[in-house]
Amino acid sequence: MLVWTVCAALIVCGVLLRHPYLFQDVQYVLAKIKRRRFVLKCMQTNYSILDRFLDLVKTQPQKTLIYFKDEMFTYREADVLSNRAARAFLQAGCVKEGDAVALFLGNQPMFLWLWLGLLKIGCPGALLNSNIRSKSLLHCLNCSGATTLVASEELLDAVKEVLPHLHEQQINVFILADRCETAGVESFIDKMNQASSEPIPKELRSHLTMQSPAAYIYTSGTTGLPKAAVVTYSKVWNLSLLLATTGVNSKDVIYDTLPLYHSTGLLVFTGAVERGIPVVLRSKFSASQFWDDCRKYNVTVIQYIGEIMRYLCNTPQKLSDKNHKVRLAVGNGIRADVWRDFVRRFGEIQIREFYGATEGNFALLNYSSKMGALGRHTFLHKMFFPYAVIKYDADKGEPLRDSSGFCMEVEKGEPGLLVTEITAKAPFTGYVRDLNQTEKKKLHNVFKKGDLYFNTGDLLRIDEDNFMYFHDRVGDTFRSDFLALTIALPDLVQTTSALTGVAGITLGVCGFCNTGTLAEASRTTYLLSRVISLGHTAHCTSNARVSF
Repeated sequence: MLVWTVCAALIVCGVLLRHPYLFQDVQYVLAKIKRRRFVLKCMQTNYSILDRFLDLVKTQPQKTLIYFKDEMFTYREADVLSNRAARAFLQAGCVKEGDAVALFLGNQPMFLWLWLGLLKIGCPGALLNSNIRSKSLLHCLNCSGATTLVASEELLDAVKEVLPHLHEQQINVFILADRCETAGVESFIDKMNQASSEPIPKELRSHLTMQSPAAYIYTSGTTGLPKAAVVTYSKVWNLSLLLATTGVNSKDVIYDTLPLYHSTGLLVFTGAVERGIPVVLRSKFSASQFWDDCRKYNVTVIQYIGEIMRYLCNTPQKLSDKNHKVRLAVGNGIRADVWRDFVRRFGEIQIREFYGATEGNFALLNYSSKMGALGRHTFLHKMFFPYAVIKYDADKGEPLRDSSGFCMEVEKGEPGLLVTEITAKAPFTGYVRDLNQTEKKKLHNVFKKGDLYFNTGDLLRIDEDNFMYFHDRVGDTFRSDFLALTIALPDLVQTTSALTGVAGITLGVCGFCNTGTLAEASRTTYLLSRVISLGHTAHCTSNARVSF
């Protein structure tokens, strides 16, 4: 018996020496399978994130849900305020079953009350980027089909700019102010104050299923103006469960500085509801106030994207840098060198880097803390959640195919296009009222006739140890990590030209390629050349430089 035990132990040790991440790999796939089963169960019972919120209102009504500046709101107060918002929409007579309502405001609790209120009456919210103006604003409204717009008071000027067009399209316009003297714009606060806070009858949302849209979130692809990705109730669950997968528990307090109009910011709120924990909401990211906020609210989990971590590392060092309770950071876009500097300076905070797209049907998680990686490429993961990294022709802007017409997977170390299989369990719901752009994201007959894959538009590479790394975006795009957006170059040209009133565009690229890689520098040069090819003059600012 002892001999067999020793032999078994030696075999296990041998396997682990050859595959040191085996247990983590298996654990991660099992966690994803469990998450998928939970979502399928929710689909069968029609249990949404709103139902989870209402359950928490009953079980922990006095627990804080939102901290914002010097205010705090409990689950009960959030329920009451969202009830008022829902009734204000109904009593205004401008919203009926299934209508989309556009929300045009920055990070503030009212954003959440409005969205929850819309969910309660069975309507999706079109979450507009608060930075868009003029043509882009009208485009985003039109593609969502929204007949009602609610904007914050500080965005009134942006609304006035397009107000004649809104009236032509018979869009009802409300402003979040106690009163409004602009003709054709009503006060929504006044309507909320007059509305009852009684619970909203469930019958008003009885038509909903888990495939119904809960929100439209705008994303810019490889070309053109922003597209409204359909975020269904089942998709909301998948986004929300990410926090649980990364290790967030019921005792945590999470800090959200990212835009609520984007999936990265919204998932913090919905994920917090899934966990039943408080969210510290900030109107905008502030590097100088970041750690003071974490100490003030006893934050244990932070969310980041792109350059946020670098901005924090670039602040003046303080004796209090490690004086906080943060144990976990969840996000995407952190470079290996910044990761290293961050944990060295601010303490052994566990970083969980993830990869995903708002409209995508697939996600990766760096659960093994490999600096710079997005996640791991394993047979088990690929078997249960089919994906591939395929050869891509950058000149033609399409995947390379063999003599049989099928795509080919890349070799280790070679960058390729990430594609993910579209199935009933991993659907791609596309963009609202834009069948053409929806079809463009689909790849047919990838490995066999009749199969269907989602084109992520991202080039990844896999190293010899099966770690996956981001390499580049395809097409005329660049990543605005601070805004959590992928920006199409034609959008940039159009917007900056409209703002400046001249054909010339000044691009400050020092933050993009300073201390960057050759690939980043090449990408910047390419983007500048494309600006010029579109008929504009590109000027590099004096501080733009590349250092290696």
